[in-house]
Amino acid sequence: MRKTDRNKDEFYQQMIRLTIPIIIQNLLSAAVNSADVIMLNYVGQSSISAVSLAANYSNVLFMVYYGLGTGASLLCAQYFGRNNIDAIHAIEGITLRFSLAISGIVALFAFLMPQYMMQLFTSDPELISIGSSYLRIMGITYLCWGVTEVYLSILRSVGRVTVSMVLNVLAFGMNIILNAVFIFGLFGAPKLGVVGVAIATASSRAVELTGCFIVSLFSKDVKLKLSYMFIHSKVLLKDFIRLSLPALGSDVSWSVGFAMYSVILGHLSTDVVAANSLVTVVRNIGSVFCFAIASSGTILLGNIMGKGDLEKSKEYASRMLKMTVIAGAVGGLIVLTVTPFVLHFASLNETAMQYLKIMLLINTYYIMGSAVNTALIAGVFRAGGDTRFGLICDTIDMWCYAVPLGFLVAFVWKLPVLWVYFLLCTDEFVKWPWVFHHYRQGKWAQNITRDEVFDEA
Repeated sequence: MRKTDRNKDEFYQQMIRLTIPIIIQNLLSAAVNSADVIMLNYVGQSSISAVSLAANYSNVLFMVYYGLGTGASLLCAQYFGRNNIDAIHAIEGITLRFSLAISGIVALFAFLMPQYMMQLFTSDPELISIGSSYLRIMGITYLCWGVTEVYLSILRSVGRVTVSMVLNVLAFGMNIILNAVFIFGLFGAPKLGVVGVAIATASSRAVELTGCFIVSLFSKDVKLKLSYMFIHSKVLLKDFIRLSLPALGSDVSWSVGFAMYSVILGHLSTDVVAANSLVTVVRNIGSVFCFAIASSGTILLGNIMGKGDLEKSKEYASRMLKMTVIAGAVGGLIVLTVTPFVLHFASLNETAMQYLKIMLLINTYYIMGSAVNTALIAGVFRAGGDTRFGLICDTIDMWCYAVPLGFLVAFVWKLPVLWVYFLLCTDEFVKWPWVFHHYRQGKWAQNITRDEVFDEA
């Protein structure tokens, strides 16, 4: 067998080993979100809309954790390639310091002033009241989430994706069961509606955090210890800030910009908000394969670059991109296939149903745009420590193009709602020329590890 053929076999074997658990994990995550929306469908359209708007804070926080986790992962993946576990523990501690600080601030706002948080997205008193009761309990979720996401990111970066998947299965399974119990009042429990969804989410995240500590007890290398936050390494802290903060800034810039889409749509019509909550669920399901490939590729490329084999990493990146394009096409077909079922079971009014149909069709191709950009910006580039490009690209795209365009067409030109949504969904494709140009340059392939990482006593 030729060396090239062996490399291909090795690449696809490793990608499959890493990707399948992540796909299962992402599918479960999408299934839980789907279950929330489906169950709330029986409570009422206002509940769906309120939770959809309040969930923007969870979405932004997730991107914060994703940005911090990405910075930690790209460093840990490369240091794992060098078999430096002590450096990985130090990076985990640095990441926990940032994550817990941010989680604590958001949780405090959720506990004390949830009404003001909801007013950012809607002026409807009913939606503000429902969403506030949801956010107040979700503050507990944010605190647990800030720890679990960091630890699971570290586990994935060293290839332990199956353990991460099992913990997510536990949390997601419990979330669905408790949702049903508190929404429908099963087993003698009170019918709590939206509050029940928040309680179920907080409980499942607390159980997931407990599971992380249990896994850590039996782990021989990567453990979860809050004491790691006190490990001092100026070198790693400097590298983490240099690499993670641009990644964090990129993800927050993108997620806050994406949340502004909800602000725009929320001030146009409650019907489009309800439709968009269902569209988001379907799009997430269709994107599962794309994002799993991007996550797996980041781990694999990071390990290879940490060993110093930069040419091999470029070869693997090319194959990963081809897999992403295929997965994006499959994701679009999934959205198209499930559209009739969604339209059949959705309990929305006639106007919202019309919005839902067209918005789903728009997302059959939108998935391809987001998949390719995620694979390159958040996958390939970050694996080599190139996080600055994503920050610049996402910030310009969101805040100089998509968000201003959305406000202009919605409130100045006053175009129909669906035209506003269609134009907002051009944001990913506008980035393509610059993203592909940067990819072809190949400057992203770097070994970012250091020989000495700890301060002298």
